[in-house]
Amino acid sequence: MNTVRVGLRCDAGPRRGVGHLVRSLALGEEFLARGARVEMFGSVEAVGWAAAQLTARGVPLHPGPWPPAELVETARRHRLDVMVLDSYDLDPAGAGALRAAGVVTLALVDGHTRGQDADLYVDQNLGTRIDAPPARLLAGAGYALLRDSVVAARPPAPRPATPVARPRVLAFFGGTDAAGAAPLLTRLLFATGHPMELTVVVGRPGIEDELAAVTPGRGQLLRPVPPTDELPALIGAADLVVSAAGTATWELCCLGAPAALVCVVDNQRESYHRVVAHGLAAGLGELPRLADDGPTGRAARAAAARTLSGLLSSPSRRAALSARAWSAVDGLGRRRVVDAVLARFAASTA
Repeated sequence: MNTVRVGLRCDAGPRRGVGHLVRSLALGEEFLARGARVEMFGSVEAVGWAAAQLTARGVPLHPGPWPPAELVETARRHRLDVMVLDSYDLDPAGAGALRAAGVVTLALVDGHTRGQDADLYVDQNLGTRIDAPPARLLAGAGYALLRDSVVAARPPAPRPATPVARPRVLAFFGGTDAAGAAPLLTRLLFATGHPMELTVVVGRPGIEDELAAVTPGRGQLLRPVPPTDELPALIGAADLVVSAAGTATWELCCLGAPAALVCVVDNQRESYHRVVAHGLAAGLGELPRLADDGPTGRAARAAAARTLSGLLSSPSRRAALSARAWSAVDGLGRRRVVDAVLARFAASTA
């Protein structure tokens, strides 16, 4: 059989973040492992770490395209067999245009299809319910899209309940921390008064400047680090992880990390509440409320600090989160998705 040619259409940047690129790249890695040719179409703006991920995997980056007609023209010019669409901004008609042109089209979605007419839809969110034909829908955490480095780092069992006098805490909020969550959550962690070694992944220069103004308390250490390929190892070494409730949620679950999540943007809200309700992570609330200067904000910050304090002081709580998270995501989601895509492609060429 001829080599399958796959396009990934997504964008990354300081405002968009890198979540779409990370999960598309996870699919790209699986296609590459199956012998496919993979190319990315879109923009990666001012995020050196993200661009380096493509270079390291030999995935070429091409501009755009945006309108449906350009998508089709691009697919024809690059002789694409499959196109993966992962964007909240693209014209929804693009998926149907690609299908009509004979390109097997996979749409990565979060809670709704946006009116896209794709061959297959993937919604990796827990307990998701979207309006799509069941035969074309791959839904739930069983389809979580995880990179090679995450799957390789998955432990054979959840974390045990291990007492530590000074927990190692890791905080990160997407590839760029577009909402500026790190300084606020750092202050909340230190406000618990609990000793800790806190590593914060600094997504952009402005965040580092704000962190420099945060003063640790007694027994507390702050270590800022730049975005890194070693994130799975940092997660594995941490006693507690504090993160945004985005695509990293599934990485944390796969790795069995005891985690506390903050809902940073509106499109994370539904998944955030489901993950917390199922006990896969602790919930710290929504970032806009935590940042509010009034009584509502003070109450939200106090509640979040209590949650963090309880986790920092209780090995059994951390172990319980680890066990439920580890059991929920097995790391095989991308394999299931690519199996379905290749089956659809084989049927279309039979």
